[in-house]
Amino acid sequence: MHISNSEKSAFTVEKKSTSKARAGILQTSHGIVETPIFMPVGTVASVKTVHQRELKEDIGAQIILGNTYHLMLRPGMDVMQAAGGLHSFMNWDLPILTDSGGFQVFSLSTSRKMAEEGVTFKSHLDGSKKFLSPETSMEIQRQIGADIFMAFDECTPYPCEYTHAKKSMEMTHRWLKRCVDYNYSHPEIYPHSQMMFPIVQGSVYHDLRKISAEAIAEADQPGNAIGGLSVGEPEDKMYEITDIVTDILPVEKPRYLMGVGTPWNILESIGLGIDMLDCVMPTRNARNGMLFTWNGVINIKNEKWKADFSVLDENGTSFVDTEYSKAYVRHLFIAREYLAKQIASIHNLAFYLDLVRTARKHIIAGDFYEWKSSVLLYLRQRL
Repeated sequence: MHISNSEKSAFTVEKKSTSKARAGILQTSHGIVETPIFMPVGTVASVKTVHQRELKEDIGAQIILGNTYHLMLRPGMDVMQAAGGLHSFMNWDLPILTDSGGFQVFSLSTSRKMAEEGVTFKSHLDGSKKFLSPETSMEIQRQIGADIFMAFDECTPYPCEYTHAKKSMEMTHRWLKRCVDYNYSHPEIYPHSQMMFPIVQGSVYHDLRKISAEAIAEADQPGNAIGGLSVGEPEDKMYEITDIVTDILPVEKPRYLMGVGTPWNILESIGLGIDMLDCVMPTRNARNGMLFTWNGVINIKNEKWKADFSVLDENGTSFVDTEYSKAYVRHLFIAREYLAKQIASIHNLAFYLDLVRTARKHIIAGDFYEWKSSVLLYLRQRL
């Protein structure tokens, strides 16, 4: 049975700081999500190098991401539906969010053709021609069955000419109406409800972002996202735009900042009223030997760690932080052992989840901004 947006909306702000940071609870069909939250990216039904059991038990992930573009190509929707949706397919019984495929299509700039109807592009796997539109993106995300799914949008690059950004934003708004219309006439496939989040666009132009935020708020969906940031613009521009948009988006609905970012980006964004964030950075950087810790950033491949038998992070929360030394993990990287990437990925994800949990505690305690200022200096330093 189709569930209306008002019935699906289940976000409660538990505590608001003296400024914009807040702690909330988002109820989904697969459990609650305590915000602010960081969401590990599981692009192809897998968070790279990490078992689902580790995600739950060692990392403390409450919600993960899947990707419409990649899943439509492989394994394909015939397999996905036969499996009963992404939750069953990957044996994950907690919430899942999917993006619409728009960002991946944006990244295929040399092999795509944009039109009002949708986007034609070539598969990066075999070069075959594919098509995504607001309707097909919604259809695929119904078949995937994520608890939260995204409206189909166009993500502009940085830098971007004003006229291009405006034209793109207006098409994103027209596409949103088509997404909403499709969802109302095509209810959920699986026996759980889904929530669609529309996406604010407008590049780094204040007036466009205000127009887009107002249009997205008017769509009255269960939550809202901010896209088109963390695509190469300076950090201060990202914070500037986020601040403008969160002033407009409704306070009673969750706000998701897409594709952000470093630990310091995350804390600054939470301070600007963001509830949900995701980024490939903790796992991608981990596979290259970069570890984020409460004391700063470590390049574990450096010679200085060769005989350092101290733990990865004395303040860490994962088992890998206390069971393995810096010297051992460095050795694994130098020896090109796969275990190196697994240990580093578990560590970084556990750190990111600990970061947002601790931020939440300080929001509830009422001293978030003081705490944020005290830890940012350490988080950014290179060890």
